[in-house]
Amino acid sequence: MKLIMRVTAVAFLCLYVPYAAQAASSPLVIYTYDSFVSEWGPGPQVKEAFEAQCDCVIEFTGLEDGVSILNRLKLEGKNSRADIILGIDTNLTAEARATGLFEEHGMTLDNSALPDAWEDDTFLPYDYGYFAFVYNQELLKNPPSSLRQLVENSQGPTILVQDPRTSTPGLGLLLWIKKIYGDQASDAWAKLSDRIVTVSKGWSEAYGMFLKGEADMVLSYTTSPAYHIIAEQDQRFAAAKFSEGHYQQIEVAGLVKSSQQKDLGRQFLQFMLSERFQSIIPTTNWMYPAALAASKLPQEFNALIDPSPALLFDDKIVARERKAWINEWLEVMSK
Repeated sequence: MKLIMRVTAVAFLCLYVPYAAQAASSPLVIYTYDSFVSEWGPGPQVKEAFEAQCDCVIEFTGLEDGVSILNRLKLEGKNSRADIILGIDTNLTAEARATGLFEEHGMTLDNSALPDAWEDDTFLPYDYGYFAFVYNQELLKNPPSSLRQLVENSQGPTILVQDPRTSTPGLGLLLWIKKIYGDQASDAWAKLSDRIVTVSKGWSEAYGMFLKGEADMVLSYTTSPAYHIIAEQDQRFAAAKFSEGHYQQIEVAGLVKSSQQKDLGRQFLQFMLSERFQSIIPTTNWMYPAALAASKLPQEFNALIDPSPALLFDDKIVARERKAWINEWLEVMSK
């Protein structure tokens, strides 16, 4: 009997050891957006830095934008390969939380650089910014100084925007206009629609078209000019400062509940809040890092516009109203 037990134990170990080795070598799968994993985005540096300390492999899956990331996870449900979702924002967190597909992270955000205190047991922020319309100062001499001026001047600049169904900047503009116009948002979109050259699925497509000169302005971020100044030594681009304020975006990451690598996932989330990760963000993702002192930002960030007052809807309001507000937008844009 003991011999049989020993043989059985040896056989079990022979089966288990290769399985354990295989499990240990399984990549940490992170769903994020295309620009994050591009060669000029933070992805390559993040991957190299984390793999150097974790003895693991990161596998990024790049999707068009934050809305696309959440849509993909909802479609896959508990069968998703994702261990980490990185790139949705606070306009989507209530909806994401309601899916039941995320695990609580059990961490605290030390050294927060966010404008307000962070209290969320499910998602952790890694950067933040403010939406803005970017333009070439040599080509557009008198940019609008308010959102109302952009919307209501029929002879105003042509613009490129993103689809709120697939893009977090596109959703941000939808909410920005709703914040300023309220029940008159449909009228605002109707006035603006004739000057919208393209509604792209994601940010990268729209910004690329802008750089090719296909419109006067593009929906992007107040920090976008920093890229041109630092990476290209090009001073031509600026973000138009709007007197009503700018809509805020806080980008977050979360641990997927069905992940088989939760310890490694939490290790990544902890790394995400470290100075090593955070110092990569300003000059690759071109956003403000969520946990890095302002004194450690590149000095070029001091020349960016002041986006205050910051505008933001509560995430529960967005979750409740997003579908209706998108349908309202679709009705106008389809005419």
